[in-house]
Amino acid sequence: MPNTEFSSENDADQRPEAGTVPGPGSLNGTRRAAITALAEAVQPVSDELGARFASHGQQLALVGGPVRDALLGRRSNDVDLTTDAVPSRILELVDGWADSVWTVGIEFGTVGLRKGGHQLEITTYRSESYSPKSRKPEVAYGTDIHDDLFRRDFTVNAMAVRLPELEFVDPFGGLADLEAGVLRTPGRPEDSFSDDPLRIMRAVRFAAQLGFTLAPEVAEAARGMADRLSIVSAERVRDELTKLMVSPDPRRGIELMVDLGIAEYVLPEIPGLRLEIDEHHRHKDVYEHSLTVLDQALDLERSRGHEPDLVLRLAALLHDVGKPKTREFEGGGRVTFHHHEVVGASMSRKRLTALRFPKDVVSDVSTLVGLHLRFHGYGKGEWTDSAVRRYARDAGSQLERLHILTRADCTTRNRRKAAALSKAYDDIERRIGKLAEQEELDRIRPDLDGNEIQEVLGLSPGPVVGKAYRFMLELRLENGPMGKEEAAAELRAWAAEHL
Repeated sequence: MPNTEFSSENDADQRPEAGTVPGPGSLNGTRRAAITALAEAVQPVSDELGARFASHGQQLALVGGPVRDALLGRRSNDVDLTTDAVPSRILELVDGWADSVWTVGIEFGTVGLRKGGHQLEITTYRSESYSPKSRKPEVAYGTDIHDDLFRRDFTVNAMAVRLPELEFVDPFGGLADLEAGVLRTPGRPEDSFSDDPLRIMRAVRFAAQLGFTLAPEVAEAARGMADRLSIVSAERVRDELTKLMVSPDPRRGIELMVDLGIAEYVLPEIPGLRLEIDEHHRHKDVYEHSLTVLDQALDLERSRGHEPDLVLRLAALLHDVGKPKTREFEGGGRVTFHHHEVVGASMSRKRLTALRFPKDVVSDVSTLVGLHLRFHGYGKGEWTDSAVRRYARDAGSQLERLHILTRADCTTRNRRKAAALSKAYDDIERRIGKLAEQEELDRIRPDLDGNEIQEVLGLSPGPVVGKAYRFMLELRLENGPMGKEEAAAELRAWAAEHL
């Protein structure tokens, strides 16, 4: 590395009075070491590419998330760079150095490239803004890194490290905010959110992801401008929601979304759960219950050794969204929510589809929401093996998630009741495990396939074969595995009565 000495454009350690431009925080030894480690981790970008740009009179700097994460002691796989070179000039400078180049984002000033094991994005200094009804930003290129940092979402993302000299650039006090765990905007938050309303979602996502709080003026601007999210594409909102849900503390992000009115434009079903009393958990409304289930699903997810699971977490959050529509008042002050799992599955499918989630995510979440009450019919273990097979078969590939969701759905404060439910679910998991040793429960098929049914009954392909297949499947679920001869005899007996 040509220069491992660290410098800073400014060593001011105090935030200026309101109304002035904050100065950068100073770097102590630990922070300097973190930035040096970041530069070393992205070699040969820091040395070779930085020197290449400098020798041609162009600036280059590491910027944004990688710098923030390095200062937080977090690992980052991103390598984001910014430069005063326009895209065509970037292409000239990386020609012959990069292993491969792509220009998918070039209209927004971004060139992508690969060098060794690094995938990089280099973006020209820029400003971008949305017209009141536009879903796409208007981009203008700049020549000054301070102007580029000013247009970024939050001060903690408006820090940079010039290459190859490793000069720390922090004109808006990002380091001080990082140390305080506060999200502020480089300029007025109203201007920032107007330029790109998705930053409102990014604010709550960072709160969940990094444990930050929103500065009062940022929270107030988000509350007042939440309706601006309606002009942002569903795909961009979905991506931020996904990052929030797989963060260490999704509850924090969801609560902020609800409190600031953001959820009304992203997941309106969630604030709709407030004050809807759950007959099984009278000490909490359905909103609080759903957040508790989300928390408990995370705990179980971790204790079972799973990675953050978007499908499970969405299902935990959405599992009771059908309750407001199904609430009925009965005698004696009793409140019921009959078939709320069916209604909830439909509502979940509709909302996640509107947010452009992949079809498999939509299907898996709605399946879990639709099945989350099934276990409550288990009672004291009186289910037959047939019922256990159906439970496992209906869950299919979602069985492990259903185990976690069902356990997480127990939020009662009654320890005896909670222990009984846990014991009962231990029993059903044990029985499923025992049956799974004998049968492939998640792929149960009839003992005779369609061709064999046609051969036994002398049929040609058609609706009757499908009817016979369904009978054989029910027989398989009821009785377990059968031999071919026994299955054929049962099929002939059924055909004699029904065909």
